[in-house]
Amino acid sequence: MEAYTDFAQVYDELMDETPYEEWCDFLEMLLEKHGFSKNDIAVTNGKEETAEVSAVDTTSECVAKNLAQERNTILDLGCGTGTLTELFARRGYDMIGIDNAQEMLQIALEKRERSGLPILYLLQDMREFELYGTVGAVISVCDSLNYLLEESDIIKTFRLVNNYLYPQSLFIFDFNTVYKYAQVIGDATIAENREDCSFIWENYYHEAEEINEYDLTVFVAEGRNESEAGGTAADAAGKTACGQMDERFRRFQEVHYQRGYCLEQMMDFLVQAGLSFVEAIDADTHGKVTGESERIYVVARKGTETTANQKAER
Repeated sequence: MEAYTDFAQVYDELMDETPYEEWCDFLEMLLEKHGFSKNDIAVTNGKEETAEVSAVDTTSECVAKNLAQERNTILDLGCGTGTLTELFARRGYDMIGIDNAQEMLQIALEKRERSGLPILYLLQDMREFELYGTVGAVISVCDSLNYLLEESDIIKTFRLVNNYLYPQSLFIFDFNTVYKYAQVIGDATIAENREDCSFIWENYYHEAEEINEYDLTVFVAEGRNESEAGGTAADAAGKTACGQMDERFRRFQEVHYQRGYCLEQMMDFLVQAGLSFVEAIDADTHGKVTGESERIYVVARKGTETTANQKAER
């Protein structure tokens, strides 16, 4: 069953306690720590242009401006409904968001229409994404990479990231570990009952494949205004045409699969993709990674260019 279809309409509401602002703060700190800054933009020498400026100078200046634009651009890979993408855009970064779930991306587009932020959204699979130029950084968080169940798909995605990164630029991503799925949430049931939207989240951990299956059942009030599906509470339960509260709920189900990985695997995937490992951080403590780390941030840097053989494998 395809993930993030009906679930998209209530995703933001059910994720309303997710600390996106804190994530953005931490990611921005990592970017600046390792040399990326939205203020690090190439400028001209400050002299006024005259009619004597040669065509070569004009071309060089144009190229410099284009490269500066690329260095200031961040790609949010697996952007979902665009919450984090919007936060970065509000902080002055040029943003591109890529996701393969049309319903999730539609909500991101609606947010962009309301905010007026100049974000480019692309409906693409991260294993096959294409850009018109390079970017200064790539981020991929909220366990997007865990949806890639095959190691070859992780490597393929990493090679594309390496291909589209500006020289010496950064790739920051997170992933859920095998420990989290096997010891923390595997075979557990999570449920939450809200006034106009409730869910049951049943986890099943398949140890041999290191894959976590979660069966999601969501109940949404029939009278709910679709415009409220991002977390607003006004008139949440909805009303019938006669003004009475409509207590009927629509039920839908989705099945999601995520694979757990360990840090050593991810570091090996980076090497195979030509990327250079920089550091790893426990996502919860922001400290050293341990055997009980549930989610890990990894910082990598563009390494060697993608070879012809690697391109042929894509």
